Amino acid sequence: MEYPQFWGYSWGYRRRGHRIAGLDTPKMPLSDVKIQRNAKPAAKPYKMADSGGLYLLINPNGSKLWRWKYRIAGKEKLLALGAYPDVSLLAARTACAEARSKLKQGIDAGALRREAKQTKAVAAAVAADTFETVALEWMARQDVAAVTVIKNEWILGPLF
Repeated sequence: MEYPQFWGYSWGYRRRGHRIAGLDTPKMPLSDVKIQRNAKPAAKPYKMADSGGLYLLINPNGSKLWRWKYRIAGKEKLLALGAYPDVSLLAARTACAEARSKLKQGIDAGALRREAKQTKAVAAAVAADTFETVALEWMARQDVAAVTVIKNEWILGPLF
């Protein structure tokens, strides 16, 4: 008696050209209609995949966040691209493509963003620690008469 191909040793193995539903079919990329219809909050956060590592993360509180998962130097990293209504599908795809082109050049987009944020914070801290700002804060904290405030402004005025 001859058994069909799916019996015996070949059970669980696919024949060439044979398609198992759901395994070989390529995923269709996301569309705005799919996002609006299917992206409903659930008990746990879940992902809706687009293509090339780009996905939409749907949180239980209803927020929809664009994320791009990539690897550099054997480490998996994640780049946040923004929230869904603010950042459209097209904008998220272009941002992902730009980050992917930087990655091909050997530049880590996440590290680049982190460095820019740090330099901005350092510049703000340096600007906040000038003599003028410290002196004005000190004068505001003093509990003195109005005449003393005028005298302090007169003395410290030329210094800044």
